Amino acid sequence: MESRVLSRAAAFSAAVPQLRKLPREGSRGGGGGGLLCFAAPRQVGAVGEGGNLIWGRQLRPAPLLLLESSRGAGRKEILRPGPAAASSPAEGGDSAGEAKIGPVGFFEKYPALVTGFFFFMWYFLNVIFNILNKKIYNYFPYPYFVSVVHLFVGVVYCLVSWAVGLPKRAPIDSNLLKVLIPVAVCHALGHVTSNVSFAAVAVSFTHTIKALEPFFNAAASQFVLGQSIPITLWLSLAPVVLGVSMASLTELSFNWTGFISAMISNVSFTYRSIYSKKAMTDMDSTNVYAYISIIALFVCIPPALIIEGPQLMKHGFNDAIAKVGMTKFVSDLFWVGMFYHLYNQLATNTLERVAPLTHAVGNVLKRVFVIGFSILAFGNKISTQTGIGTVIAIAGVAIYSFIKAKMEEEKRQLKST
Repeated sequence: MESRVLSRAAAFSAAVPQLRKLPREGSRGGGGGGLLCFAAPRQVGAVGEGGNLIWGRQLRPAPLLLLESSRGAGRKEILRPGPAAASSPAEGGDSAGEAKIGPVGFFEKYPALVTGFFFFMWYFLNVIFNILNKKIYNYFPYPYFVSVVHLFVGVVYCLVSWAVGLPKRAPIDSNLLKVLIPVAVCHALGHVTSNVSFAAVAVSFTHTIKALEPFFNAAASQFVLGQSIPITLWLSLAPVVLGVSMASLTELSFNWTGFISAMISNVSFTYRSIYSKKAMTDMDSTNVYAYISIIALFVCIPPALIIEGPQLMKHGFNDAIAKVGMTKFVSDLFWVGMFYHLYNQLATNTLERVAPLTHAVGNVLKRVFVIGFSILAFGNKISTQTGIGTVIAIAGVAIYSFIKAKMEEEKRQLKST
């Protein structure tokens, strides 16, 4: 009896060093190789939050596998790592408890491909929106009403999305509503005046005027917010002003309504940016944009009724239906509203995934794409001076965006260190 007890004690003492060595051996394989793991489990994050791919693909923690193995296996089998556990993911090992790669795994494995797809959809939807929007104005020149339709379709889309829980609606209180109202008012004013300009002049010319938006942003930051703007940023804006001036002087579709409306749109969106910085909340961007769209819709309805209501009821709707038919008229209004909401939502989701410099380059390239495709779609004739001025303005925006993005990146690095 005594010898039997001593033999069992010796076997137990021989097993203890193996238990101590095993976690270090497992850690060589990237943290997921050994069966014993005493690290605190990390919750799988979303794609944008940098979730842990290896932990996200593991079905159960290793200690649970050890407990289950101990029910019907000997001690030596428990201590010996299996072939799959001994090999690291880099060596092609695939454990039996590993889950199949789902959508989240694909997003984390190919982030550049996913981001590229987001950029493509953002540009594609934006170009389609601008072309369809201008085609509607060619037979239905009522930009205030069309602006209401844009927002109305987007609001219906948001309400349906909330109803099915994609995304889940974030609660809102009176304090948050007071913060979002100025943002929504500026958004509504900028949206309506942009559409007034689109209806009055060529799409390419409106986007050339809207290239001045960085100039208004810099001016507001300097004189309204009291922020110091380096001289290099001001100098980079000189080509933008020069290019827009050259394009405006010889633009064949120029009229003061389109020019002034585009300038008001620049000012409105500049103040929208200022109020947006003050309205930073913990709410996700999808819900914030949904609430802003709802408020902006109520802001846009009264001007549409007052300015265009009588004309619409008298002959506006009838003329449009006589030209294209009821089905095409309604479908055009629906799809232009859908494209407007989707391209704005895709823009927000895309820019959240990239660095400031990529953000700046993406915005500049978007404007180039819209101007180029609108000229091809409508065959607008532009003078040589207008073309040169447009190129100079876009180049100036690119230089400004590059410098500003570099400055923001340096500030972020200083704060992190």
